[in-house]
Amino acid sequence: MNSNRSPQPEELPGPFSIPAAWRGAELLQRDDWLIELTAGHIGEIEAALSSAEASGRPVEQGTLAEFPLPELGGLLSRVQDQLEHGSGGCMIRGLPVKKFSEEQLRRIFWGIALHLGTPVSQSAAGERIFSVRDEGFQVGQPQARGPNTKKRLSFHTDRCDVIGFLCLQPAVQGGDNQLVSSVTLYNVIREKRPDLAQVLMQPFYYARHNVDQGNELPYCRQPIFAFHEEYFAAAYLRVLIDRAYALPELPDMTDEQHEALAYLEETAADPQLHVTFRQQAGDLLFLNNWVTFHRRDEFQDAEELELRRHLLRIWLAVPNSRPLDPLFEANYGATAAGAIRGGMKPKG
Repeated sequence: MNSNRSPQPEELPGPFSIPAAWRGAELLQRDDWLIELTAGHIGEIEAALSSAEASGRPVEQGTLAEFPLPELGGLLSRVQDQLEHGSGGCMIRGLPVKKFSEEQLRRIFWGIALHLGTPVSQSAAGERIFSVRDEGFQVGQPQARGPNTKKRLSFHTDRCDVIGFLCLQPAVQGGDNQLVSSVTLYNVIREKRPDLAQVLMQPFYYARHNVDQGNELPYCRQPIFAFHEEYFAAAYLRVLIDRAYALPELPDMTDEQHEALAYLEETAADPQLHVTFRQQAGDLLFLNNWVTFHRRDEFQDAEELELRRHLLRIWLAVPNSRPLDPLFEANYGATAAGAIRGGMKPKG
């Protein structure tokens, strides 16, 4: 391809007509989006919780064998497959969170997640279940990260194959979720601005996260849109890109890179492309990070502690994951299909 002219759409990979290439509220009508828990499913969860508690193990040492789900487990196997080969998102609704303590809910969430994949670390401390709630950190504090604030988060992916959320308590106001297919984003940008699609296929610098203290690399490079062995994969976290290009030892972001990132975010913000919904107490949400971007609106909390917004989050490596471009190895640790990858290396 002549680098002195803009590429034509047909010169780029795709377009991708796959189940993950949905548009907007179309996702909510998909038969792989919503599972309503039945009384039978909840009975299975309660029995599995008793089994897991009887083991005496800490929550994050619980095993799949200690959390059997005879009927629901079959549904979760389908969810695992559909997250990789279907829409890339699934809501499981109806867990009666008020019946359980927070410790029990952590154990339930852990047990359900084990039916989908292997939890990986979300911090240098090695925690694999993370509380998403406003911790009152101020901008610039080293321990601050977006999920522990009440501010609006921009569209992004997390460093894992599949991210899971269990809502214990929604906010009194705000905190809505938005989800967009990154496959559709690529298809649209490829058609309308193939020159910028080409830029987004090139590596961008990423700075080490401020809580990723077990990582010896100050920065790495990876593309936003990638294609490897005919598989699509997208990853994006603007805050770490901006931090990297602010480092004195790295080159400045080019005008084309600035324009490409702005166009990516403008496209994702199109209400015809993304869908808005709100997790309620007892909702479990699972997303494939390689085919979806997600964000959260700003929210307002109640005065009472027990009524403040609180979600549990898990990062999963899944056994049926896609192969990745080798450029992702520095950030994810492995790129082979089905590898245990992603997360943050524990410090020390």
